[in-house]
Amino acid sequence: MNRTSTMTDIYAEALPDARNSKKSSKRHSQLKESNPLPGSFEIAKRPETHRQIRRTRGNERADDFPEGERMSKTATVADHLAERLIEWGVDTIFGFPGDGINGIFEALRTRQDKLRFIQVRHEEAAAFAACGYAKYTGRLGVCLATSGPGGIHLLNGLYDARCDGQPVLAITGHTFHDLIGTHYQQDVDLDKLFMDVAAYNQRVMGPAHVIAVVDEAIKTSLTRRTVSHITIPKDIQEWTKSDDERSSANIVNHSGDLFAAPHPVPPEELLKRAADLINKGSRVVMLIGRGCLNAREEVLALAEAVGAPVVKALLGKAAIPDRNPYAIGGTGLLGTAPAQDALQECDTLIIAGSGFPYMEFYPKPGKAKTVQIDLDPARIGLRHAAEVGLIGDCRTVLQALQPLIERKKDRSFLEKAQKSMTAWNELMEKRGTRSDMPMKPQVVTWHLNKLLDSDAIVSSDSGTIATWSARYIEIRDRMQFSLSGSLATMGNGLPYSIGAAVAYPGRQVVCVVGDGGLTMLLGEIATLVKYKLPVKVIVIKNNVLGEIKWEQMAQEGNPQFGVELQPIDFAGYARCCGAAGFTIEDPKDAESILRQALAHPGPAVVEAVVDPNEPPLPGNISGEEALKFVEAMAKGEKDRWKIIKTILQDKIREVI
Repeated sequence: MNRTSTMTDIYAEALPDARNSKKSSKRHSQLKESNPLPGSFEIAKRPETHRQIRRTRGNERADDFPEGERMSKTATVADHLAERLIEWGVDTIFGFPGDGINGIFEALRTRQDKLRFIQVRHEEAAAFAACGYAKYTGRLGVCLATSGPGGIHLLNGLYDARCDGQPVLAITGHTFHDLIGTHYQQDVDLDKLFMDVAAYNQRVMGPAHVIAVVDEAIKTSLTRRTVSHITIPKDIQEWTKSDDERSSANIVNHSGDLFAAPHPVPPEELLKRAADLINKGSRVVMLIGRGCLNAREEVLALAEAVGAPVVKALLGKAAIPDRNPYAIGGTGLLGTAPAQDALQECDTLIIAGSGFPYMEFYPKPGKAKTVQIDLDPARIGLRHAAEVGLIGDCRTVLQALQPLIERKKDRSFLEKAQKSMTAWNELMEKRGTRSDMPMKPQVVTWHLNKLLDSDAIVSSDSGTIATWSARYIEIRDRMQFSLSGSLATMGNGLPYSIGAAVAYPGRQVVCVVGDGGLTMLLGEIATLVKYKLPVKVIVIKNNVLGEIKWEQMAQEGNPQFGVELQPIDFAGYARCCGAAGFTIEDPKDAESILRQALAHPGPAVVEAVVDPNEPPLPGNISGEEALKFVEAMAKGEKDRWKIIKTILQDKIREVI
């Protein structure tokens, strides 16, 4: 290949050490460091002329063909698929083999110097890993699965990508093209099954079709930040090119491998309206989400100008450091009391790049004037009524808005929030340094936080573990953090970390997961060992599906049921797979064992045995939640006295 530029130039806003892998190809040296964090795309220069190959087809010149078509007539559909992916800058594919994709695997086998295949133990993990890869790099994530059950297994991870707005391409096999619909083995119509999850969803019909389909799929995923799906019947994967396969309407070289990212700026009139509204407000709050991950400087500049406390939706946790004086934590059930108080007391709200779903945590309707910034016009006013909507990338829009903002002299609202945040941090320290037995789960994340590198990548699973991660893992410098946001699925944490470790081989990668979530894709510990990925898996083991347990009690007023788990020796399992295994049971050992595990050169699992009756208390407890909790106790919750004792101890410590 002799291209001087690839799609890598467009969608890599990854940090410099994303390119330090010894396995990386030469083109990695061409990555652009346009943004400190993933979140937006840049337009690449058009490549120079394609490599000249002296081959003609009829009256057409050989150099009229795209690189993906300039191959011998014995090149298969799978060959053209692989070459086109390479031309788009794809270098990593997560997947699991199967006979329905044997043709594609042969194309991957013969291109191992350019396309790296990461074999996971379950297709769901492949989709999660591709989603995590996209989240942490800003690049296209790619996953691959066989026909029938293989493709079906991808769905949960793909819905995670779609719900959180991540560009992921799924490639699947299909049964023989002339046996589709005849009840043949693994005859699942995947292009129909994927109609909801994939914005672009096509079946490849032959050699002359594949390149245009790949181009459209990738451009759709990048443009809409969503999922695309290509399925190729087993026999078609091995079809080769011939002159008469192309229809007269299918003009050679009509499809290009160029993605032109939009960078719209709202009209001056709208920017002025937004600025006027913000300038008139006396109690301004910013609510930021994943759309601000590449806009740290712009967010902090606006917060400083208007004296605004910054509340972070969890997908936007890494946008600004948690100890920044303008940061007051997250919102929702896993958020902080200062953030919730600020949202309820503000008279002006700026929502930037967030689709935080829980409307009960926003200011009451009519109480706060709102400016919303989002890439998608359909998202304006979706959760909270907005007076002004600004369409565009948060970084670009905030830069355009900043010159129109007047600096506020009155900082009393900000200072009140900062004082509350200081008290909140002191409370978190008290809870995180408790020495009573059984060990409290927050003790683990409290000590882990102190040991993380300034550029660590932390993936959290869903459930109560998300609370401990959100409150105790503090973003510093170039750290990155993510979890399953809108879908809130279990099982994502470990595969996300696989994607992160593959993309950033020189960085500390940590997965914080509960025993319920880890069990779902426990086989991926073997994936870490197979590829020598030094991920550190911190499993909070309470032998219960904690989040569901507390929801049954605090939201439904019922005793827990069906949530207890059979204990597993996770440290022993890790050692059986070839990873290191550690166990923490006593709080006094937490820091030393975590330090030892993090220093281990390879993959490691830390099993932290914790109190199952420690509730993930919300920042502010509502009267309804308290009432439902009392109802659950009255109905005969078997652990009611242990739970009540734990809650009383927590509240007493707050007072003391």
